[in-house]
Amino acid sequence: MLDAFTQLMSPTLLAITLAGVCLGIIWGALPGLSTTMAMGLLIGLSAGMSQDLAICFMLGVYTGSVFGGSISAVLINIPGTPDAVPTMIEGHQLAQRGEGGQALGMAIAASFVGGGIGIILLISFIPLLLTFALNFRSWEMFWLAVIGIMVSGSMASGAMPLKGWIAGWLGMLVALVGLDEIHAVPRFTFGSWSLYDGISYVPILIGLFGLAEILRTLPSNDTPTIPGAVGRLMPRFDVLKRSAPAAVRSGIIGTLIGAIPGAGANVASFLAYDIGRRRAKPEERAKWGKGSYEAIACAETANNANIGGSMLPTLALGIPGNAAAAALLAALTLKNVNVGPTIEIDQPGLIYFIYGALIIANFMMYLAAFALIGPCVKLFSLPRGILMPLIIPVCVIGAYSAKLSMFDVWVMFAAGLAGWIFTVFRFPVAPVVLGVILAPLADENLRRSLLVFEDKNIGFVLSQWIGTILMLFVMFVVIEGVVRGVRGAAGTSSVSAKQ
Repeated sequence: MLDAFTQLMSPTLLAITLAGVCLGIIWGALPGLSTTMAMGLLIGLSAGMSQDLAICFMLGVYTGSVFGGSISAVLINIPGTPDAVPTMIEGHQLAQRGEGGQALGMAIAASFVGGGIGIILLISFIPLLLTFALNFRSWEMFWLAVIGIMVSGSMASGAMPLKGWIAGWLGMLVALVGLDEIHAVPRFTFGSWSLYDGISYVPILIGLFGLAEILRTLPSNDTPTIPGAVGRLMPRFDVLKRSAPAAVRSGIIGTLIGAIPGAGANVASFLAYDIGRRRAKPEERAKWGKGSYEAIACAETANNANIGGSMLPTLALGIPGNAAAAALLAALTLKNVNVGPTIEIDQPGLIYFIYGALIIANFMMYLAAFALIGPCVKLFSLPRGILMPLIIPVCVIGAYSAKLSMFDVWVMFAAGLAGWIFTVFRFPVAPVVLGVILAPLADENLRRSLLVFEDKNIGFVLSQWIGTILMLFVMFVVIEGVVRGVRGAAGTSSVSAKQ
């Protein structure tokens, strides 16, 4: 760990981390530009960097953009990222009373604390998870990939998990295009040489989270009203002290939610916000929805702690904790970094480097946040009709830079159109990305397992107890999702009947 910190003290690495943090804060502060969108589009910038520079840059963007969403949420009542909605509910009420600066100060402090809690829990639990994961073989890795897709589909689609599962399996289908990993048999290539190498997940990621967002928001060109001044930036010490227990509790919640594949920071912030309201003292609970500093602490601590939580399954199992972590995993894969149970064997010392980069990025976020609030406010004056078209060249460059292929650019445009159609029909897009990324893992390990289990009876298969437990968990997810879907459909039918 000490060697990793010594390496990270390099001026070049510090500068690139700071650049990533600043870019992430500005990006997250702009309405409509989510953390996932930032991570997906900026993979192109990291493609030309060395491994260490790319890791520092992407972790800086991740850390900065999660906080950045709170700036527009507080000042102009538009959440920069979806997980900043609870912060918007409380923070804008304070801004209207002339306390916008203090609300942002609470958001900065809570983000710093949340990031720290997530990192501490990540460092504490990942050795245990890695030790357990070393027992995973092909059969277990197959079911892990399936769990990642199924859980993501269930969490991302609300009362209609079937839509999430369909999205995930469509992603898997796209990833199976090309030569298979074992026998090099062409699949779904239709005689096109461009498809023999498969379809890269980078242009799909950029299209689904970048271009699709542009297509969705471009028709709206409303310019938000910018406040004249934000005022004092640091809340009183007694307010910080009173909010500390709720912040610690929310940090733990955010980390645990982040460790569930597909849950995401928005689930963490809303859950922590709701639990915080229920656990608040009566006099504090009366302020919720009208401008509560403790509520901001709950939401911002949770969504920043979610970063460390999402890194747990990403690093230990190779399954992204959320869509932003999937983009980080894609950036690591471009550098030939294989994360998962054998990360310490394949990449000695890398995990400590990532710990250190997260810690430094969290400190830099705290410092840069105070300096960038003013410039971020000025950016809000850009109409979306101007801002969104400026992002299209970034999408094209990001898609092209992955393989220096125009074919990937066309894939990106197709994915963007598909993502827009998904949004229109209310299908989640995050499971598609997880399906594309996890499909090779599932495909290769399933086929290896079938070779191992050849001539074996069902008893031998079931004797692989870890795989059996994972298989039962998948069945539980399916049954729970079906029950939830039936209840949701029944509720919709009853409402329609009353109308």
